[in-house]
This record gives sequence, C-alpha cells and structure tokens, in this order.
Amino acid sequence: MSQATQTDDVREDGTISRISGPVVTATGLDARMNDVVYVGDEGLMGEVIEIEGERTTIQVYEETSGVSPGEPVENTGEPLTVDLGPGMLDSIYDGVQRPLTVLEDQMGAFLDRGVDAPGIDLERTWDFEPSVEVGDEVGPGAVLGEVEETITIDHKVMVPPDALDEGETAEVTGVESGSFTVEETVVELDTGAEISMRQEWPVREPRPTVDKRTPRIPLVSGQRILDGLFPLAKGGTAAIPGPFGSGKTVTQQSLAKFADADIVIYVGCGERGNEMTEVIEDFPELPDPKTGNPLMARTCLIANTSNMPVAARESCVYTGITIAEFYRDMGYDVALMADSTSRWAEAMREISSRLEEMPGEEGYPAYLAARLSQFYERAGYFENVNGTEGSISVIGAVSPPGGDFSEPVTQNTLRIVKTFWALDSDLAERRHFPAINWNDSYSLYREQLDPWFEDNVADDWATLRQWGVDTLDEETELQEIVELVGKDALPEDQRLTLEVARYIREAFLQQNAFHDVDRYCPPEKTYAILGAIKTFNDEAFDALDAGVPVEEITDIDAAPRLNRIGTEEDWEPMVEQVEENITQQLRELY
Repeated sequence: MSQATQTDDVREDGTISRISGPVVTATGLDARMNDVVYVGDEGLMGEVIEIEGERTTIQVYEETSGVSPGEPVENTGEPLTVDLGPGMLDSIYDGVQRPLTVLEDQMGAFLDRGVDAPGIDLERTWDFEPSVEVGDEVGPGAVLGEVEETITIDHKVMVPPDALDEGETAEVTGVESGSFTVEETVVELDTGAEISMRQEWPVREPRPTVDKRTPRIPLVSGQRILDGLFPLAKGGTAAIPGPFGSGKTVTQQSLAKFADADIVIYVGCGERGNEMTEVIEDFPELPDPKTGNPLMARTCLIANTSNMPVAARESCVYTGITIAEFYRDMGYDVALMADSTSRWAEAMREISSRLEEMPGEEGYPAYLAARLSQFYERAGYFENVNGTEGSISVIGAVSPPGGDFSEPVTQNTLRIVKTFWALDSDLAERRHFPAINWNDSYSLYREQLDPWFEDNVADDWATLRQWGVDTLDEETELQEIVELVGKDALPEDQRLTLEVARYIREAFLQQNAFHDVDRYCPPEKTYAILGAIKTFNDEAFDALDAGVPVEEITDIDAAPRLNRIGTEEDWEPMVEQVEENITQQLRELY
C-alpha cells in the first residue's frame, strides 16, 4: 500500500475508546469516511468505516491484541490507495499492497505489526523511452512513453487520469529519456504538472473510462469444457461455486496459468495457506504458454490467507481490481482471479457484526449484493480515456458451505455474472476433473462469441457444440430411465446414445490439469476432439441403421483411442487416423 501522506487540510488526531477485534472506536478524531489512520502506539494501519457524532469507527488491517484504550489514533487525511507503476508484476503483496518479499528480507518469515513499505521499489531505476516530444498536446491518461517492466510486458507511462480535467489537454514543455526512479519527473506539462512513472489511486474508486463495450472476443482458457461449452468473453464475469474438494482452486490456477490474457492478477482471499504457498512456489517455475518466458513475468499475486487479519481480507479484492484497471488503461487484457469471494463476504459479515449492524440473510450485511455488484461491475471491455481498448475479466470462486448453491453469496453472485461454472462434488468423487457440472453450468456469452470461433477455428463450431450439448442432455434424461429399469431395457439407438455421451464425458469434458500436454488444449484441438466423437456418432448410427447390433458397434478397438487424443502432443495426425479407423471398422460390419 502506498504510504498515505498528510494533506494540506490538517486534521486532528484522536484516542482509542473501544476495541472489538479488528474494529476500533476512536473519539476526538477529525476524519472523513475511508480515511487511512494509524492506530495505537505501534501505528497499526486502519480505515475509517463509520462516523457517528464524536465516535469514529475504524477497521484495522492488523492484529489488535495488546492495543488498549487511550492510545493515540493518527489520521492521514487520505483514503486507502495503492502504488501504481513499474515493478508490480512478478510481485507478491498482502491485502493492502505491502510487498511480502521485501518485508521478508527485512524481518524474516514473521512480519512485525505496524510495518509498511511502498508497493513499488522507489529506488530502482527504469529505462524510460518517451513517445512524446516538446510541444505535443496530451490529455488525461495519455501514453507518454514506455519502460520494459518484465521480459514479457512493456509498461506504458501515462498521464494520471486526475492530473487534468475531463476533456482538457496540456502541452508537453519538457521530456527526458534515460534511467529514472519511479518518483523522478520524466515529463513536464504547461499546467505545471510534473509526471513521474508512479501513480496513486484510491482502491474503492473505479478508474475512469470513455465507454464500456459489448465483449466479442473469448478469453481462451485452454480448458475444453469452458472454451467448448461455456466460454467466457474478454471483459466478462464468471463464478466458480463448489463445495470443499471439488477443484475450485485448481481450476482457477489453470485459468491463471493458461488463459490468453496479457496480465493475470491472482487474489488469494482468505484461502488456506498451503494452497497459496503452492501458487507462490509454482508460478515462478512455470513457462508462459504464449511466450515461453516465466509466467510470473505477467502475473501479480495478492496473498491474503485465512490466518491473516480479517479486515485486510475485505480490502484485498479492491487492491487487485485497481491494479487490474491500471494495466487495462495501458490497453492490456487483464484476467483477475478472486479465490474466494465467499471469504471476502465472510470478512464483511464479521466486521458488520462488530459494528452491530442489522444482519441480513444468514448474518451477512444487507449491502452484500451491492458490494458484490460494485466489484464485478468494474470488469468489462472498455474504451479508455487515452483512446486504447482494454479489458478486465473477473473470475470469482465461491465456497458455499456444504455445496449449497442457495446460500446468499452464490445467489447474489449469480444475479451479476454471465458465466456460471458449477462444480459438483459427485463428479469430484468419481475423479472426473474438472468437476464442472454441464447440466447446471451456463454461459450467456455463447452467441456473441460464436462468430469469433467460426472465423478463427471452424465455421461449424456452434453447430458442433450444440450437438454435444444435446447429446449430454439426452443422456441425462436416459440415465433417469436406466436407474429405474436398467440399461438393457433401452432401445438400441438410446443405448448407442449413452455410449456416445460417455466418450464426450471421458474424452472431451475430462482434462488432466497435471499432465504436461493435456493441461492446456487450444481451441483447434478442442474442436477436433469433439469432431472425432461426432464422426464416431454418425458412423455408428449408420451402422445401426444397417442392422449391426449395438454390441458389435461399441466393441470396435478404434473408438477407445478417442480418450487418448487429449494427452497427445502431435494430435492432428492422430485425430485423422482415429477417424479413418473408426469409419473403416464400422463400415466393415455391414
């Protein structure tokens, strides 16, 4: 988090009168809503969340044990902000943007209370290459030049959106190239503004844009069930609800690793420490499938585990979305993973109860739906104030207790997001991963994304997908009959449909996230696998119509090879050969 500075409007400090966990009440404090304050003799960071007469209520982002009434509260007069500039990628922060790797170097694995550090390195120099000259006119958000932030990402230095009024322009009166720290001036404007590479922005305030557009390009995930059946658009919103052990974190990690976003922001919000440790250890070792460079070169991690203070958990999603908006303003496509929004909602519930607010359903605050909406609404495909276009795709995991999708967080999220990937504990118990239930899941982006898939993958993409969906729907209906009377009581054509649906489930929907090849499946391969299953379906029904018994059709040895296409690196000749063998063997039967 950026070190909040005192404004010209000097405000009086106060004293602690009451402490209830992370919620502290102060008196005599001259403050505004959302001001950052430093609480107690140790200077614990907090934020004003309620003002009632002389009483000011503060949520503290650190453990408050040992703090006592009568200790001072110092007001900064500034809202909770983040440092924005080169150096955020390949970094690991906590919920209020304190750089954990920097603090670890200073004091080891256990952090002292009251410590703080800038979100970006203020002493490191960057090679700035300007793209403007003296005399150029620039407006809010205009790109002034670039620095190479990582081997993968060029960081665009921009005029802060609040440096000029909307529609106002300024003339460049001075520009420098060379090596600079993030606080040194690189461009001067005739308004007197001195622009550096560093910006600060309040986390609860969205960065301005010109227009929010309908997204029409998919966020290709490399997961067959997602790209093939329930695609997400760049700039779209998705929810992954599921009970414990159903694979939410693995699915989100796969998306973070392989989705074709330029930038990935991974927010571990209240998750178990061992899961976050796995992310922190794995990501630096993984190659980016797009560039071959380290995956961390385009990734920013925010680690706020379940044993960290609950108030910082409430702010971590805002920290993540603000960093995402900064890179969106540069024209990048950003994917933000929030794992999980249920823990965020639980943090709001705990703070709300300590404020003695009127509880809503299941004890959550009455404003739960509004907070979720405010967060997801910051996603989208935007035209930025500087003329570039960028997107933020938000994928939020939800952890409903006992897998109950009727609980408030899941239901309120469903009203907001347009893509729903429902994880199923029954599928997980059968070792079917990803355990996404194809009957309960949906995507409202399919029709607007079909033209892209038809232009870039295959012109019958939508037709083939609909065939797969219809086959799975028919299987679901037939399974109800099978449970009553048994499979052998079905007509032969329905038994064959069940066999085709089995291949869709096993060869297409199942995917091994830990296999070197199968963990990422490009759309072309996704189409080819489903197309090969369709070939088996068509040839098998032709054979059935010719009088071949269904037992002989399902007994051919070419069909089981469909299950091995996903793990085949050189898959194109294999698909062609499997289709030829299926066709040949089935036609030899009649």
